[in-house]
Amino acid sequence: MDVNIVNLSRFALPQYATVHSAGLDLRANIDQSLVIKPLERVLIPTGLYIELPEGFEAQVRPRSGLAAKYGISIVNTPGTIDPDYRGEIKVILVNLSDTNFTLEPGERIAQMVIARFEHISWNEVETLSETERGEGGFGHTGVK
Repeated sequence: MDVNIVNLSRFALPQYATVHSAGLDLRANIDQSLVIKPLERVLIPTGLYIELPEGFEAQVRPRSGLAAKYGISIVNTPGTIDPDYRGEIKVILVNLSDTNFTLEPGERIAQMVIARFEHISWNEVETLSETERGEGGFGHTGVK
């Protein structure tokens, strides 16, 4: 699928890290290092603007390495970029660790996955069909 993109950053277009990667890496389009304090949220620009085809969204997800090593995640994960949005893609990073994290210009901060979606119509009914699971949720199957 071809997707129109405007790149106003000084970095290369988002790329897949490997042949089988689902997500494209997004980079911090900042001019200098930025310290993110513990529990602080910051809105990081990417310098990217995209035009998705109708019926597709871009999901912005955390990078596992940043999360595991430094406690850096995304507040609204996955973030959704709708096909009619034409503004700059920005990522809301949060530092969930107890130490400062220094973000460098061009650092990979998130992954963007393109996914198909469907619009639905509600069919309001009095009851739902029964299943073996029923209303069980939130750990109903136990620990093991």
